[in-house]
Amino acid sequence: MYLNYFHFRMEPFSNTPDTRFLYLSRQHEEALAAILYGIENRKGFMLLAGEVGTGKTMLSRAIVSGLPEEVFVSVILNPMLSTTELLEAINDDFGNDMARGASGIKGELDALNRFLLAALEKGRNAVILIDEAQHLSFEAFEMLRMLSNLETEEAKLLQIVFIGQKELDEMLSREEFRQLSQRISVRYLLGGLSMEETVEYILHRLSIAGGDGYVQFEMPAIALVHSGSRGIPRLINSICDRALLEAYASGKRIITKKIVKTAIKDIMGELNARGVSAVRKKRLFSRSIWGR
Repeated sequence: MYLNYFHFRMEPFSNTPDTRFLYLSRQHEEALAAILYGIENRKGFMLLAGEVGTGKTMLSRAIVSGLPEEVFVSVILNPMLSTTELLEAINDDFGNDMARGASGIKGELDALNRFLLAALEKGRNAVILIDEAQHLSFEAFEMLRMLSNLETEEAKLLQIVFIGQKELDEMLSREEFRQLSQRISVRYLLGGLSMEETVEYILHRLSIAGGDGYVQFEMPAIALVHSGSRGIPRLINSICDRALLEAYASGKRIITKKIVKTAIKDIMGELNARGVSAVRKKRLFSRSIWGR
């Protein structure tokens, strides 16, 4: 609606994981480097966790983009699968012809083992990225733990990256997951952006979208965006998108603190209309915006 008014080529604050807008804060850079290092050096299990909206899905796409072409990659976006279905999905993603005609868990596992040994002989690595991994069943976690036993004396045949919400890290600390948790060699927990990073993030997205010079966020406005969102990229996007809409509706090109305040109140009103609980609203938005 406001694209032409601000001379944008695309929406600057869409919440779709478009890697053109990838912004690597210090923690995102560290997480990306750690996971890629773990995969390259065959470290086995790795964990990337964080609150909803901290950029895990975007970072997972950057991980895949950063892998050499010779690495076999399986990306599991729907972890709510049975163990057999999960193995079938992994073999399918790897293009494992050895799994044709395989039946049941044992057949799929045997085919995967043969495939990974053949890949190692060719000097090729294989990695599984599991998004929303907190939804995996206990049986699926156990099966994946068993997959980590697929190794030679020198190297792990398979690298597995768990990506999920922060409760995933808490869940894996429980006693029943102790054996699996002890095998995780790389752990990274993503948090919100700092104030300085929030400024960089907003300017970065405006620049990519093509709105240089046609819209400006005042510093007090960005400060309110940061405090209200707690630096969570998804919430930053939602607030900034609504602020641009408010500015467009009022014929303004400078985003002030007042406009951001109105944008946040509008979002809160929509949450009220949808029946979102006060507890959840306070989890979504910082207490600093309440009563403003």
